[in-house]
Amino acid sequence: MNIDVAKIEQLTRELLRALGEDPEREGLVKTPERVAKAMAFLTSGYRTDMSALINGAIFTQTTNSMVIVKNIEVYSLCEHHMLPFFGRCHIGYIPTGRVFGVSKLARLVDMYARRLQLQERLTEQVSQAVMESIDARGVGVMIEARHLCMMMRGVEKQNSEMVTSSVLGTFRDSEATRDEFLALIGPRGT
Repeated sequence: MNIDVAKIEQLTRELLRALGEDPEREGLVKTPERVAKAMAFLTSGYRTDMSALINGAIFTQTTNSMVIVKNIEVYSLCEHHMLPFFGRCHIGYIPTGRVFGVSKLARLVDMYARRLQLQERLTEQVSQAVMESIDARGVGVMIEARHLCMMMRGVEKQNSEMVTSSVLGTFRDSEATRDEFLALIGPRGT
């Protein structure tokens, strides 16, 4: 999926006019270009190839202990209003002989977050990608995020936070595994 930068610039100029602004005034002259560049970056996940992103950074490791990366920063755009949501992602998995290079988990999160998203879908996409990429015994993913579409407009609840989780394999089947994951990612809501 290619991005049409010129079209986004044109549409941004039209949007500015529709809002009653003058796209030729000093502060807005470069806004269409900036918006197009920002949208290209914020939706780059559509154009990211997961195989190229992982780039062979899956390693043989004979362990069956839980691996956790927590507090991965998440920034995305809500598909309903195209306003940002942001927060933290926690990923845990139990390998079956293969582990990720640690930065690849954060890159996977970014790849899916840099799309128009629902937090629920984002959580599921990350867990499925981890599970399938290394044939994990189990995966747990939790995302805690604040949504500007709820904070800046609508109900205007500035302190609200949405929490979503996706558990697969042993994380779904074993209460003890889920409890270990939750204990290791630590207190939430602070």
